[in-house]
Amino acid sequence: MKKNYISNSEESIRMFKSNLIENLSKVHFAVPLFIFVPAIFIFIYRAFSAGVSLLNFGLYFLIGLGVWTITEYVMHRFIFHYHPTSEFGKKIHFIFHGVHHDYPRDKKRLVLPPSVSIPLATAFYFLFALLLTQQLLFAFFPGFLSGYLMYDMLHYAMHHHNFKSGIMKRVKQHHMLHHYQDPEKGFGVSSSLWDIILRSGFTREPKKSQ
Repeated sequence: MKKNYISNSEESIRMFKSNLIENLSKVHFAVPLFIFVPAIFIFIYRAFSAGVSLLNFGLYFLIGLGVWTITEYVMHRFIFHYHPTSEFGKKIHFIFHGVHHDYPRDKKRLVLPPSVSIPLATAFYFLFALLLTQQLLFAFFPGFLSGYLMYDMLHYAMHHHNFKSGIMKRVKQHHMLHHYQDPEKGFGVSSSLWDIILRSGFTREPKKSQ
């Protein structure tokens, strides 16, 4: 992804002529909470109603979280950072991710709008339904959704909050290097785990001896 410039404006640029499509492409960062927190609790309720034990629920919930981290990494690295060659492909790429790299502080395009997140979550649900029994799916999927929700909220916070210390400061630094140093590294957003495992992270410069 070749960078021409990076704007630090918090305002949204217009991408579509249609007012409807333009509005569907933008969303307040809190909207995913109102959509997915109730969905998570519904799946948790259905899991226990279906007779899932507390142990199995905890296990598959954590597996769901883990699968989300892999999904986040794969989508960011191989889909959002795919380099199309056709002009149409470049336009699609800009709409889905290029705009975020050009305008990383755009408040309305930092979390996925419901027009994208709901169909995507539905597609993943039916994919996992092919692999898991209904009982285990009801335990696994709220973990997966929780991972996605943490990703969305953390991503917004990284671009709009100044963390003074602790793990969130390191997580933010990792993501800021992706934006401002090298967009072809550091694909993990909520976690740098898979960047470490797959060696796509940023190497630390050795400390100079005194």
